[in-house]
Amino acid sequence: MEITVSPGRRLLGRLAKGEDLLAGLEQRGAAAGIKLGAVRAIGAVSRARFGYYHQTERRYAFLEFSEPLEILALLGNVSLKDGQVMVHAHVTLADAQGRAWGGHLAEGTLVFACEYEIQEYLGEKPLARALDEETGLFLW
Repeated sequence: MEITVSPGRRLLGRLAKGEDLLAGLEQRGAAAGIKLGAVRAIGAVSRARFGYYHQTERRYAFLEFSEPLEILALLGNVSLKDGQVMVHAHVTLADAQGRAWGGHLAEGTLVFACEYEIQEYLGEKPLARALDEETGLFLW
């Protein structure tokens, strides 16, 4: 499936220290009325939770880190799931020794400092997520 979009507004901002990274990005997108877009961010977290999808088992396994980590990259998209704004993002984080970790961003990742960009896309209609039986994932 493909749709044609054009760029709309671009939000730039900073999340508050202690805020949940995923929930904060979703709240900013929803408050701005963005139903379709892209998101990226840099910064640092004081705690992290991210996952890996086991394709054969059709479930996520989550890793948790209770230590400061740098956000090397956060990339994702904004769309709708059950009529609500949803951010689907993957994150790469580095520890004090420069080791990188990453996966599917999950709630429970707490911001130390975060600068974000949300690029709105305008099109015929926003993309909505629905269960894809073949993968077990909620996809466009």
